[in-house]
Amino acid sequence: MMLEVAGLDKDFTSGAGRLAVLRGIDLQIAAGEFVAIMGASGSGKSTLLGLMAGLDAPTRGSIRIEGEEITRLSEDAMAELRGRKIGYVFQSFQLLPTLNAEENVLLPFELAGGGAEGRERARALLHAVGLSARGEHYPVQLSGGEQQRVALARAFMPRPPLILADEPTGNLDSANGQQVLELLLDLNRQQGATLVLVTHDPLLARHAGRIITLVDGRIA
Repeated sequence: MMLEVAGLDKDFTSGAGRLAVLRGIDLQIAAGEFVAIMGASGSGKSTLLGLMAGLDAPTRGSIRIEGEEITRLSEDAMAELRGRKIGYVFQSFQLLPTLNAEENVLLPFELAGGGAEGRERARALLHAVGLSARGEHYPVQLSGGEQQRVALARAFMPRPPLILADEPTGNLDSANGQQVLELLLDLNRQQGATLVLVTHDPLLARHAGRIITLVDGRIA
């Protein structure tokens, strides 16, 4: 199994009291699988994806990536694991404005201590997403669709076995959204990575091998 989640709960505390966002989540995702997570707004989709990425800690439960329990890792150890095993695609792109497209793609490779071959790979990935001529452009000079394609290339840069994507087409028009989806699927097939994608779009989810639906923080 690439990803194993058992007995996962997540609570948030505010002035209004304790809010249970996820309750008793159990799921297994095999290596190479493409899984879509769906549900209404507030159902816990993005919270679940963030927990899988180690961006937040669960209230209770276990998360294993390739058999390694991640909920007990220190922040440094979790960051190191993310660098090796997880590519994350944000809905809002999350590109660094002071870096050009090529530098944004190259960033996770450099943070992981990669060598000189990284720049060649970054350029190859930009070519794969149709942005060979835009490598020296900064995010402000790119359209939303182009920024999301840079974000896809960045996610695949370290060849992670697991790709987590949070509404990767949510901020795009239908044409750009379809193009980004096709690129995501092409890169997934080429590299054999496991793909877990959060979406509210049934047209996007139908490309998945399996759909997991959340209702009020539970798997329906």
